[in-house]
Amino acid sequence: MTKRIGLTMLITGEGKGKTTSALGQALRASGQGLRVLFIQFMKGQDETGEFKSVQQHGLFEMVQFGRSGFVNPSKPQPEDYELAKQGFELAKKAVQNKTYDMIILDEILVSVHLKLLKLEDVKSLIQNKPDELHLVLTGRDAHQDLIEMADLVSEIRAVKHPFEKGIGAQPGIEY
Repeated sequence: MTKRIGLTMLITGEGKGKTTSALGQALRASGQGLRVLFIQFMKGQDETGEFKSVQQHGLFEMVQFGRSGFVNPSKPQPEDYELAKQGFELAKKAVQNKTYDMIILDEILVSVHLKLLKLEDVKSLIQNKPDELHLVLTGRDAHQDLIEMADLVSEIRAVKHPFEKGIGAQPGIEY
């Protein structure tokens, strides 16, 4: 068996599917016996289909740090900052404790872009992660420094979306 080399993976872009891609990665890792922690930033209130499914089937651990509804990019609420901070504190502890083989930080890139979290703190987390830990970061608007630090970067490009035809968010598709 080859020694596991922990990768830093970044999934970004304007297209739909970043979280879905990270969920696939979590499912694959779980199937290989890896212990996975999936932390969702800016998503909460148990509203997402993925959260409900993970709770029902228990293939890996998922925790949400967000309030119901969307964060207003031009005016985040104080609660948005507090929840992002709580999620990041859990991420730091999980990285330090070495309990997990893969930690997924869903929407953390948007949290940095909106300044709910500090870029330098996320860079430090990446720099100080254990060598064998896989770390996955998702979200739009990835900072160039994080792109350069990652071992693998995937950009999801929007080509066409039902929103353009006035079709609203569909359960099981967008959430």
